[in-house]
Amino acid sequence: MLTLVAVLPPNSEVVSRSPHGKGSWSAGYKLDVRSGGVVHNYFLKLIRRPRHAELARGEFESQKELHKYLPGNVAVPIGYGALASDPSSSFFLTAFLSLSEEVPGPAQLAEVLRKLHGSSVSPGGRFGFHVPTFNGVVPVINDWCDTWEEYFTRQLRSDIAWEHSIRGSDPEFDVVADEFFEKVVPRLLRPLETGGRCIEPVLVHGDFWPGNVQIDKATQRIVLFDSCCCYGHNELDLAMMRESRYHFTSEHVSKYLETIPPSEPVEDFDDRNALYAMRDNIINAGLHDHRAFLRDAVKNEMQRLIEKYPLGIDGFVDVYGVWDGF
Repeated sequence: MLTLVAVLPPNSEVVSRSPHGKGSWSAGYKLDVRSGGVVHNYFLKLIRRPRHAELARGEFESQKELHKYLPGNVAVPIGYGALASDPSSSFFLTAFLSLSEEVPGPAQLAEVLRKLHGSSVSPGGRFGFHVPTFNGVVPVINDWCDTWEEYFTRQLRSDIAWEHSIRGSDPEFDVVADEFFEKVVPRLLRPLETGGRCIEPVLVHGDFWPGNVQIDKATQRIVLFDSCCCYGHNELDLAMMRESRYHFTSEHVSKYLETIPPSEPVEDFDDRNALYAMRDNIINAGLHDHRAFLRDAVKNEMQRLIEKYPLGIDGFVDVYGVWDGF
């Protein structure tokens, strides 16, 4: 693991360091460094939390992967490592960009996602990522999987267990969740990859909300940051557009679907979107005291979908006939 000095230009001299950004789980700084008579500007994130080294590595590798496919929409990730002066902390360093908090328009946002989802290819064609990542401070299990159902089911179970570790156990929630995992998750995800249908794993940002999607004031281009990437179902990046608190709208979703249509079965799209949105809601229930109520919102949504799909996968009627398991 590198130190900060090791990733800066040779013979660097720090000219100034000032707080920058609104990190909930880290501290951000604008770092101005002089080297060879030239001043370079960086964004420095300092992480002082348990698993800080993994957090820094996960963000670096995620941003590095995004930069491969969207070089004009990602600040260049430069390095990560341990602080020589404080081994209990880690850093992540990237080129500095001055960003506006203006919410990107639907067409502009759809074009960036089209480029990302339309050009990225998973190594080996599997679902996952080559390192663990973190949604905020919530661990994302990225071990490679052969099916999206396996990957997503594992992660949603992990998110629920994490939330319970923060808010306490909830036997009533667990009873509903058990039935939900038995019936609804297979019903909504298995048809994506059976009956002659398939989805190709593409790179997804993983935490796609306006706080992580802003406009570069100099170029007016969208810039993506604070990612927790995986190679997964492209529709995962639309999940947070479902929630009004994030200031994306149905128009953002509609514009995206004009460029990349919903996966088959198309008629399941909205319920898949509801399923994917559960992950963010259960995570937020654990991350923020003022959003603890979202646990009940997730439970109610689970119950709604259980009532809609009481037979689970056995009730799926394919365009070619009743579900036959193949």
